[in-house]
Amino acid sequence: MTSEASVQRQMNLLSMAQRARRIVSGAFAVEQAMQAHKAVLLIIAEDTAEESRKKYLTLAERYKVPYVVTLSRDLLGSCLGKEYRAAAALTDEGFAAKLKKLTEEP
Repeated sequence: MTSEASVQRQMNLLSMAQRARRIVSGAFAVEQAMQAHKAVLLIIAEDTAEESRKKYLTLAERYKVPYVVTLSRDLLGSCLGKEYRAAAALTDEGFAAKLKKLTEEP
């Protein structure tokens, strides 16, 4: 289980990525970023519906984009200034590396 502090750090990082315009969210935007080979890390919310999760995992495999499963749809959406989001894609290597590291914390 992810600690409260780690969740907060992940949310802060994603908020910074949003302000820097280095993240896209929503099914269509995520798919477009992956097809254009702009996505460097796919973020899938923990409570994403099984069918949607399968779709995103298939996309990640097809376009060879690493992914993490973290946060709830509500938390993912709120740190991006949106309503709930099932998935988002980082388009910046620095943000992606930092988020991967944060998701590996206990």
